[in-house]
Amino acid sequence: MDLRITHTTTYAYDQPVSYALQRLHLRPQSNVMQTVLDWSLEVEGGVVELTCDDHHGNIMDLVNTTRGATELKVTASGTVRTQDKAGVMGKVYGAAPLWHFTQQTRLTEPSKAIRALARPLKTSDNPLRDLHGTSAAILNAVPYATGQTYTETTADEALAGGAGVCQDHAHIMIAAARAAGMPARYVSGYLLLDDRIDQDASHAWAEVHLPTLGWVGFDVSNGISPDMRYVRIAIGRDARDAAPIQGVRMGPGDESLIVTLQVQQ
Repeated sequence: MDLRITHTTTYAYDQPVSYALQRLHLRPQSNVMQTVLDWSLEVEGGVVELTCDDHHGNIMDLVNTTRGATELKVTASGTVRTQDKAGVMGKVYGAAPLWHFTQQTRLTEPSKAIRALARPLKTSDNPLRDLHGTSAAILNAVPYATGQTYTETTADEALAGGAGVCQDHAHIMIAAARAAGMPARYVSGYLLLDDRIDQDASHAWAEVHLPTLGWVGFDVSNGISPDMRYVRIAIGRDARDAAPIQGVRMGPGDESLIVTLQVQQ
């Protein structure tokens, strides 16, 4: 399946910027699940200072906002050909060792409730089956709902609050898998929706490493493993590592953020 993606992020500042630096993870890479046919990154109101691979193997751009600018606009767009691998990325490894993905972060630190979710995984004779069961249990405990959590909500807070979005679901799944001793990581990317082209945000899911299969994806929010409707962008231990855009700004004033995203065949 060929998916055409246009993702625009616009920062508007009510006072001229003295300094702002943004870290971008907005470039997909070809792998066993996808082939990047074409891709471009356009920046208005700033300049790309550096493009490199980060320690997780993601393509990272550092964008320096033009001094005195009142708006920064970043547009990533292109076409990616995808394949349905039933969520199995396989035994594909980079610079970060497996043990790196067993370490919890502030966003994935497990509570007693998360450890209870992980309990069946510790003694499982069929971890793939039981990971799907854990995914279903998370969605049952934390139905998808917007406006209930924010970017710094932890896995424990989302589970206790009983509502969340894909980032929260991924964090809870990662926390549970790690609590059971399994390497797990966060994946950011895009998802083709059945009912619309225009979307409000990118998507996220979890991957867990199994000795027999390698990395396997679990989209808790939709109750499936990623198929040909998914495009991977970046990975990390949590959402902070793999965020599409994250940065710092110095100076007075407020900023507003507008994201527009289209994913279509």
